[in-house]
This record gives sequence, structure tokens and C-alpha cells, in this order.
Amino acid sequence: MLDIKWIRQNQELIQTTANQKGITISISELIDWDDKRRAILQEIEQLRQERNQTIEEINHLIRNNDLNHIEHKKLHMKEMNKHISTLENEHKEVHQQYTNLLLYVPNIVSPDTPIGLSDQDNVEVKRFGEPISFTFEPKDHVTLGELHRMIDIPRGVKTAGSRNYYLTGTGAALHRAVQQLAVDLLTAKGFNLLEVPLMVRQETLYNTGFFPLGEEQTFRIADENKWLVGTSEVPLISYYDNEIVDVTEPIRLAAVSTCFRNEIGSAGRDVHGLYRVHQFSKVEQVIICEGSLEKSEQVFQEITANAEELLQLLELPYRVMAVCTGDMSQKTYKQLDIETWMPSRNAYGETHSSSNLLDFQARRSNIRYRDAEGKTRFCYTLNNTAVASPRILIPLLENHQEEDGSIRIPQALRKYMNGIGRLHI
Repeated sequence: MLDIKWIRQNQELIQTTANQKGITISISELIDWDDKRRAILQEIEQLRQERNQTIEEINHLIRNNDLNHIEHKKLHMKEMNKHISTLENEHKEVHQQYTNLLLYVPNIVSPDTPIGLSDQDNVEVKRFGEPISFTFEPKDHVTLGELHRMIDIPRGVKTAGSRNYYLTGTGAALHRAVQQLAVDLLTAKGFNLLEVPLMVRQETLYNTGFFPLGEEQTFRIADENKWLVGTSEVPLISYYDNEIVDVTEPIRLAAVSTCFRNEIGSAGRDVHGLYRVHQFSKVEQVIICEGSLEKSEQVFQEITANAEELLQLLELPYRVMAVCTGDMSQKTYKQLDIETWMPSRNAYGETHSSSNLLDFQARRSNIRYRDAEGKTRFCYTLNNTAVASPRILIPLLENHQEEDGSIRIPQALRKYMNGIGRLHI
């Protein structure tokens, strides 16, 4: 959420940003509703002052036993109360219209964010490693998973419907191993690990900027005001809702959580295997820092580097992409995606994402700090996917396969796999 005063001063910029992000909103209409809201409030305040003055006059008349004028004043006050009540109801309706529109106002984007319509317009900024050239016909992760009895999609579909799966044996072990590697990496860097709620209240999703535009992607608990989270970013940020925090040093939080996404609108996209599923697990990084562009850029690069380090430990080739305006969410100021090479797709596929949100989430969630002068200011928030599984298993299995179908386990994972260095059929 942005400050309405700032919005009024930067209407053209924000309207342009909304258009670039594909968000349908009229900033001029929002300003009109704000004008109506302010005008009604001003009228209400004037009437309340007049009513207070009338009460004083009535009390004065009572003290002087001036019965002739008391009834007249009382009738006048009754009419004022009626008028105030009417205006308060009108203000409630106008304020609701204003608030609804305000929830759709996008965050601005950084000057170095590419302008574009979709992920096809994202810009490569860095590459690590090169796609492997196999001397044999490589197998995809589903075939490898079936050969090693580690992935069972048919039974997942039988049990839970499309885009579901089972991980069995070494598949489940690898799934856990990459998560633990990420956790150990982050805790060694000073991140505080939390176990978080996976069911949250609706207002929590509004406060963190996932609603209203992401509501269709979120699973709701029937007959309750609770929803399943699509990322632990939601409960991690919400941990400090309505608090004043100390950000002398940035607050570094991490969580391992199961995540749920509806994937509405993705029919026909990435339907094969484990790339786009309803349930998955993530190790998430969240940082809350002072409201400084310089500091936020510093920690933005930090969390991105953490994700890169994880991929390097997994010995996987990847590239870093600057995300364009049309592929960016409402709440995001700057975003970098990391795409890992997936041989079966003969392309890079997104596995990680870093976002700088400035004070967009903190303003909605009312997370503040005191600056050097003691003034209360809103924090900046940032997040990154340290690792998401089972998607990471796609490049992990496919890039490390051998001609005989065996799979090499990267050195960094072996201590989490009981020392196993290779999976044999």
C-alpha cells in the first residue's frame, strides 16, 4: 500500500506503473473518492464542533433558567445529530469505495526494472555454468524418478487429483536433503529459523499484499476466514504485524514450510512432472530492514547471493533474470528470478525469486521502526526463495544423470543422504 499523499503527488507515475503491471485501476477515480471522503469528513467535523457549541449554550441556558430558548436549541441539536448520522453513513460507503480502490494501487518499480509485457521480456543479467552436453539421450525427471522408485505421479493423481504426486524412498530423502542444506546455509548466515502457521486469516493476506489480486491462487478453508499460504513469506512478515521493531541490524528470518497454490489460469502450462504442482515445500528468506534504498539494495543482493550459493553447492547451471514490469506482482519494487537449466525442457526454468518491496508490505502490516531522530517510520521488506522442492529435483536429477540411469549426488548433499554418492537403478 502506498501513502495517499504520495499517490496524489505522483498520479501519472503510478497510473503508468499500473498499466505496465497490467493492473486495472484508475488513479484519478481513486483521487475523486478521496476528495469526496475528505469533504464529508470536513463537514462532519464542522457539525460536531457546532454541536459542542450548542451543548455549551444549552448548559448556559439551564444555569440561567432560560426555559424559553432551551427547547429551540434542543430541536436544533436533534437536527444536527440526524444530519451527522446521515453523513457518517455516507462517509462509510465512500470510504469503502476509496479503500477498495487503494488496495489495487501498485508499488512503483525501480529505475533498472525492464519494461515488458511478460516473462519473455525479462533480461538476463548473469549466468553461472553452462548447460551440460550429454553424449547420450538424457531422461527426464519423471522417467528417472520412476526408474529409481522416487516419484509416483499416478498415485498422487489417484489420491488428490491433477498436479499432485508422491515422493518415495530416495525421492523423499532428496526432497528433505535440499531443504536442510538451505536451512544450514541460512542459519550459518544469521537467519532466525521459525516454524510458522500455514493457515492464516484473510486480513493477513491483505496485509502482506497477496490479496486482493492473488485471491484466486489461494486455497480457502471452507466456512472459515482462513486460507492456506502459498509461501511462508506471509506468516514471516506477519510475525511483526502492528509492532515497532529494532532494525539497527536487519531482521533475518527463515522458514521451511509446505505451500499450497491453486494454479488457476495455468491449465495446459508445465503440466508434465513436478514443475507446477498444487503442494510443494519452500525454504524462504525474509528480511526486514530500515527504510533505506541503499540498505534494501544491499540485502536484496545478499538474499539473491544466498540462493545462488545454494545452486552452486548443488552444482547446477543457472542464470539470473531481471524481471520486467509485466511479469511483476502488484507489491514488488524490484525482482530478480533465478532460472536453472532443465535438460528435459531444453531451457532454463524458474526455481528462485528475490523481491524488494520497499515499505509496501510494512505499511499495510503497520511494521515500523524508530530512526536516528526517534521518528517512527515504516520498514522495508524483502524476500527470496532459498529453495523450492520438488521443483528443484527436476534439474537435480536431470543434470546429474549418467548414461546407465544412475544419478550422482552433489558433494554438498551427501552428508544429508547418509554418505551416498550415487543412486543406482
